[in-house]
Order: sequence, then structure tokens, then C-alpha cells
Amino acid sequence: MQRSIKMLIMLIVTLTITGCSSIINDSLEHDLTNTVYDINNIEEEKDNSFEKDILEVHFIDVGQGDSTLIIQGDYSILIDGGYNIYGERVVDYIKKQGINNINYVIATHPHADHIGGLSDVINAFEIDKVIMPKVAHTTRTYEDFLLAIKNNGLKIKAPKVGDRYTLGNSDFIIISPSSESYNNLNDYSVGIKLNHGDNSFIFTGDAEATSENEMVNSGIDLRANVLKVPHHGSSSSSTDSFLKAVNPKIAIFSLGENNSYGHPHREIIKKYENIETYKTDIHGTILVISNRIEVIVKTEKNSEINISENKESENKSNEIFYIGNKNSKVFHLDSCNTLPAEHNRIIFKDREDAIDSEYRPCGRCNP
Repeated sequence: MQRSIKMLIMLIVTLTITGCSSIINDSLEHDLTNTVYDINNIEEEKDNSFEKDILEVHFIDVGQGDSTLIIQGDYSILIDGGYNIYGERVVDYIKKQGINNINYVIATHPHADHIGGLSDVINAFEIDKVIMPKVAHTTRTYEDFLLAIKNNGLKIKAPKVGDRYTLGNSDFIIISPSSESYNNLNDYSVGIKLNHGDNSFIFTGDAEATSENEMVNSGIDLRANVLKVPHHGSSSSSTDSFLKAVNPKIAIFSLGENNSYGHPHREIIKKYENIETYKTDIHGTILVISNRIEVIVKTEKNSEINISENKESENKSNEIFYIGNKNSKVFHLDSCNTLPAEHNRIIFKDREDAIDSEYRPCGRCNP
């Protein structure tokens, strides 16, 4: 891979935590800045076997959406790809890591903020396996995603709780969804627990309380060092029982600045106040590095703001979303004061997408 991994290995192997500079080359548009550990006493020669045993988890900043790239040696996973508008960004980011083949693409569920950019990814790389739940969606984004899979000769593998997959010197287990049918599309989200030596990570897409409770009751050990916070920090998720079972030391929020959903919700901020937290809207792309024993967190933006401080940015997001009401089939500007309840919302990438999905414009905000 075309990444400066040797310096990273030398930093991790020394395990002397006192000072550190940027150690990833061409991984981000800006140098990542270590906000957790600083390491000195760097030795110049290290065994190459360590390089193959490093695991990287890149929480890519895709605004109000999800996209996570996992790299272990020559193997990789991509979980979700953000909205359609972020497809090129995700593709470019993956290419900068020197990746030509992705072993697993996991589409957690069919919402546009998770699968929109995956069409570009599937068209740009060799893909070994696509994992996605057995649930359909009536949007053009979903249809485009299925078309990309078909055109590239791929098939979808349905997740089954308890199934294990290898990823180089690491492995992951499917932890959700447990049921075949849910009232809420979010609860179909594919969840995995990724293990790398003493370190573990949990990713759950937009899983809400129902799916979280199933995970807790599954008998699978959910304890993990790092948790990708479910559903962008919505109050519909992060139940007390789930957080107790996971007991994370580090939590990553993937969300857009000043998003129309109000994520992360106040009650969720409170739940994570004693956990080391990072947010893509504040820190940009976030990189978590595991050497099987410890983890290092690095961020694209050097920010000392922690989510527990609950500070609000003064800058307004430039992203404009069109929000549809699933019941009335009316779509609105994201600034409209008559937006539907969150569970009745559907997001369109543009006005044309809403019209094509047979939604009509709101008479008040005139989108």
C-alpha cells in the first residue's frame, strides 16, 4: 500500500507516550493531528511483521451520514458510503490508501445517507463480497445501488448473527439484525464486532432500541474499546443496557454540522459525558489505529472540543437536504418549520430525486 506505515509502526512499538507529530502520509487532505497520545524515542529499524499487524479504522467525514474504512494489512472493509454527493470523496479517500480491492462492502441499511456513495465505490473498485440486510427501499438511490451491484456481477450476502469473517490478522462477527422483520428500517442495520488482539470495535449503523436490545440478549460478548455511536447520536438509540454491555472507552459520532435532526441529542450527549468522544462535524475524518494492545486516535482537524462540552458551532452547514414525509408524500426544505417526525422522514439528495420518488413539494417552504 502507498502509505507511510513504517513511521506509524515505530511510534506504536515504542509505546512511550509523551509527544507525537503527524505520521500518516496522503491519508487525508490535511495532516492528521494526534489528540490522544504523543510518543518519543523512535527507533529507526523495526520488524516488518508489525506493519502487517496494524489495524486502521478511518471514520470518513461525509457530513450527515456514515462511511467507515477498515484496513488490516492488505485487507479492507468499507461500511457505508454517505449520501450520493460524497461518493467521489469516499472513492478518492480509499484510493489514497493505495487500495484497489475491497474485501467486504457492508451496506448497513438502505437509507440514502448510508448507501448513496456506495454506487461510486462499487463501480471504482474490485469488490469481493457485499453484505446487506434483506430489506428493500423505494428510492432511486436504492435502485442505483442495486444496479451497480448487478452491473459489476456481484451478489448480496445476507447477514446472519453469529457468522464470523476473517480480515487478515483480525476477524469480525455479525451482531445484528437478529429478526427478519422490523417496524423501523433503521433496526435492519447490519452490526458487527471487529476484533484485533486485545482491541475491539463495534459498528451498528442506525440500529435503534429494538435492535440494540436484541444484541444485548444475543449472548455475544459486546464489550469493546471503541463504539461507533448508533444512529448519529439520536435519542432513538444508545439505550442504557446497550451502553452498559459495550462499555466503550472511546466513542465516535458521525454526523453533519448543524444538521436538521439536532444530532447528537442532548440526552445522548449526557450518556457519553464520561467517555472519550470524537465527532466528525468537529474533528473531521477520524483515524483509530490498533496495534493489538493499544489504540491511538488521530483527527483531521486539531480541535480540543469534546462532545461532553456541548458547544455549538456558529457556522451554518452549506449542505441542503430535502426531507420527505413518508405518510403524506410531501417533501420540504430542511429549514421548514413543518418537518415530519424523525421516524417518518426520508432524505432526498436533491429536488429531482424527491419528484422522481413521487413526492410533492410543501406549499409552505416551496422547496
